Amino acid sequence: MVDNHTHLDFRDGLVTVDVHQAMDAAAAVGVSGAIQVGCDVESARFTLAAIEAEPRLLGAVAIHPNDAARLAERGHLEAALEQIEQMAAHPRVRAVGETGLDYYRTGPEGVGPQQEAFRWHLDLAHRLGKAVQIHDRDAHDDVVRILLDTPDLPEKVVFHCFSGDAALARTCNEHGWYMSFAGPVTFAANDDLRAALAEAREDLVLVETDAPFLTPHPHRGRPNAPYLVPLTVRRMAEVRGMEVDALSAAIAENTRRVYGEF
Repeated sequence: MVDNHTHLDFRDGLVTVDVHQAMDAAAAVGVSGAIQVGCDVESARFTLAAIEAEPRLLGAVAIHPNDAARLAERGHLEAALEQIEQMAAHPRVRAVGETGLDYYRTGPEGVGPQQEAFRWHLDLAHRLGKAVQIHDRDAHDDVVRILLDTPDLPEKVVFHCFSGDAALARTCNEHGWYMSFAGPVTFAANDDLRAALAEAREDLVLVETDAPFLTPHPHRGRPNAPYLVPLTVRRMAEVRGMEVDALSAAIAENTRRVYGEF
């Protein structure tokens, strides 16, 4: 299967691992590929270099909502978005993301720029015919409202690191929006998240690491990486009452539907 969302340029820990080594380790446990995500101009440049050098990677590029607010404050957002638009046209960039809303780290003054940037990214993904990966933190209602208010949505909408409850999962089911689950679904306290996973349509479920963050149990607190995807998938299979192989096959097919072939 494929890791739907990873940041191989973010170093976490003492060991330096290049993209080839990261994907070799992933391949050894059945993770055949990953979506490398660039969330600012610098990491988007890294993403393009990585997907050109490593055939097991596809890319996504955008300005993260927190960065969108900071750049807007300094008057640099428009220039950054212009560079993202150029890089998003790369044929191995298959998604625009991560974009969306984050009300956890950005105060009220950043809400307007975040929402403006979110709409811009949605339009870009639609114009390019690519998927969109959504970052949604403490902003479920506004994310859904903007999606529903957008007349020309991208065909494939993915909630990266899905963090909603069963009600949001039902909304995603209704509109055909994909839900990508990460390490938090393995954490003991996250019963609401597991309820959402149980509610999600099988044809809309994806899996990711968001590496190097959100490492699944029992390695929580250590750096995450694509080779740890199987820990999350096994817990997801338990929650859904499925065999691991059956869930893995469904996720693999869903991933191909969103991003195409490597």
